[in-house]
Amino acid sequence: MNRDKEYSVLLKLGFPVLITQLGVIIVSFSDTLMIGRYGTPELAAAAFVNSLFLIPIVMQIGFSSGLTPLIGALFSRNDLPEAGRMMKSGLLVNILLSVIFTLIMGALYFFIEFFNPPSDIIPLIRPYYLIILGSLLPMAVFASCQQTANGSTDTAMPMWIMLGGNILNITGNFLLIYGIGVFPELGLKGAGISTLFARWCMSFAILAVIFRRKRYKEYVSGFMHPLTRAINRVVIKTSYPVMIQSGVECMLWTWGAVVCGEFGKFQLAAYQVVNTIGQLGFMIYMSFAAAVSIRVANFTGLDNIEGIRRTTRAGLNISLILGTLASVVFIVFSHQLIRLFTPDDKVLTSALGLIIPLILYQYGDAVQLNYGNALRGMSVVKPLLTVSVIGYVVMGIPWLYIFAHGFGLGNVGVYYSFSLALFTCSILYYRSYRKAIRNFRPVQ
Repeated sequence: MNRDKEYSVLLKLGFPVLITQLGVIIVSFSDTLMIGRYGTPELAAAAFVNSLFLIPIVMQIGFSSGLTPLIGALFSRNDLPEAGRMMKSGLLVNILLSVIFTLIMGALYFFIEFFNPPSDIIPLIRPYYLIILGSLLPMAVFASCQQTANGSTDTAMPMWIMLGGNILNITGNFLLIYGIGVFPELGLKGAGISTLFARWCMSFAILAVIFRRKRYKEYVSGFMHPLTRAINRVVIKTSYPVMIQSGVECMLWTWGAVVCGEFGKFQLAAYQVVNTIGQLGFMIYMSFAAAVSIRVANFTGLDNIEGIRRTTRAGLNISLILGTLASVVFIVFSHQLIRLFTPDDKVLTSALGLIIPLILYQYGDAVQLNYGNALRGMSVVKPLLTVSVIGYVVMGIPWLYIFAHGFGLGNVGVYYSFSLALFTCSILYYRSYRKAIRNFRPVQ
């Protein structure tokens, strides 16, 4: 397959994932927009709660992402019943993990004041927190099924279900935040209820499709077979480094919200707005990085090292082009984008100061996602944990405090620490990828 053909394959695989992620962005935009228009205290409360839940949510998604290379390699060898057993193991372990996270976050509810949020938004934080807590389990179910479909190159099916869930979420927001017609005006609680309902509907929908669709008949046959400890060990061994890496990465962004809260609700609200805008870039890179992971997993199953190299190079070029396009959007439309979310001039002024560091880290984010997902596709997952600890903990957290407090930059300093962390991870992931290529051994 020539290089131009590889670009078209990646675009074909990545486009449905991109549409799915754009749907996520639309929901996030609508949540932040509607809540921000409802009130700045509600926006700050949402920022605080969403940042705390970012870690368990992303860790769940990260664990489920470990299924992609496993399913992808089995799919390329046409061993579909075994892929079904692998899906069963991933689903059950993900559910167990979700229950553990729900218990941990439930206990954390009683220590919210420890994170020092602005005192006037705590009454808004508490009910919203409990509602979002109930959505962790359905997210784990959906993510496991989604990665099974993605590993099988069926990226379109999860896209349609996600879009349906997004429509439910946005409609619920409109009805319950403001109280339209017979629906009560619930404000921030309304946004939480809408999110909870949509996530449960999505999990039931994707399970129904997999168990009823002809494409997955052999998967379901394998799913019905008993599991073995060996399969569970393979899933856990491949998935837990990805889970921890994802959690460590998001810990930096969560801690950024905590630090921004120390500077007041306006800087915290601005942080939430710009994080939401920044998802435009991140979700796009992640979509095509996911395509790289799927494609690399397929080539790994076929012992095709040249295909792995070709896919990774093409993915990097696509990501860098998209990073440039996202940066142009952020520069040209920053004022208009921020104004969409809040009429508050203080939040606007604070958010505008975050645009330059937001643009700076686009390229680091694009590169680290590309090489990180190439490693995932090869099932070389141990470097992900090492790199994330060095980049986000050893480098990111100390510099977050140095920039924010030491240099007196507030939330702007928080964002500059993100850039430093992402560029560090980019370099280390690239080195790990080169080493993995040198050490590549065909599956016997």
